[in-house]
Amino acid sequence: MAHAIQPGADALVVDPKDDVATALRDLAAGEDVQYRSGEALGQVTALAAIPFGHKIAIRDIASGQPVRKYGEIIGQTTEPVKAGEHVHIHNVEGIRGRGDQAGSAKETNSHAN
Repeated sequence: MAHAIQPGADALVVDPKDDVATALRDLAAGEDVQYRSGEALGQVTALAAIPFGHKIAIRDIASGQPVRKYGEIIGQTTEPVKAGEHVHIHNVEGIRGRGDQAGSAKETNSHAN
């Protein structure tokens, strides 16, 4: 059965473990953004303009830490990321296919729990 996205949110968190939400429309800098995570609503202020379909951080993430979306690690921060920042290639480096970083992300992930 397909899941419907409930109205009333500007961004969507796919998995409760995620560090980011996906913008459901273009978001303006300074805008209070409502994001939905399951049945719950959260709020974060966009610190920059964020295009439709891009990611917004819903919590602070330290430099060098994994970034989770879909409940999985999708990359690693290259600098500190504050809640409300645009999360994209300027502050996250992909680790998939990178044998030199894949092990460190797994170690970080196992220590974070």
